[in-house]
Amino acid sequence: MEDADNPLPVLFRTQLSLLQHHMAYLFDVIATLDKQIEQCYRQNALCQRIGKIPGIGPVTASALIATIGKANNFENGRQLAAWLGLVPRQHSSGGKQVLLGISKRGDTYLRTLLIHGARAVLQSAKHKQDAVSSWANQLMARRNNNIASVALANKNARTVWALLAKEREYCAPIISA
Repeated sequence: MEDADNPLPVLFRTQLSLLQHHMAYLFDVIATLDKQIEQCYRQNALCQRIGKIPGIGPVTASALIATIGKANNFENGRQLAAWLGLVPRQHSSGGKQVLLGISKRGDTYLRTLLIHGARAVLQSAKHKQDAVSSWANQLMARRNNNIASVALANKNARTVWALLAKEREYCAPIISA
């Protein structure tokens, strides 16, 4: 960019250089914040407990713990999933139930983190043979990837509630023979 023979105007090159330095600064800030999140994750037993669930990493675990705490505000896992907007909307009339897309209520950021984590699990499930991957592969065979991602995110939200409310460690499901 600092080449005098460059056909770009000097003002444009100067602004590009400023933007490049600003991007480098932002990448440094992001790296610092990621280290702080990782450190908080390692120091918090609740974060580590739910971080063992496939699809939940340090960022998602820290965000969940910071937002919901010990899950005492919810009676069950379905309430947590509904609060996050991971359950179907209902439109019922005349005794006829119609289930629509997800309700999208609650914390958009947490819902997004859970769905993206679920997408990562679904992508890696194609090459694994554990119980979660087997369940995910069967679900993806019946439904499209978006529905499968939301279903796994819903399942993960319910699992998070169970681990926090009952103060248990995550134990991966076992494949039945």
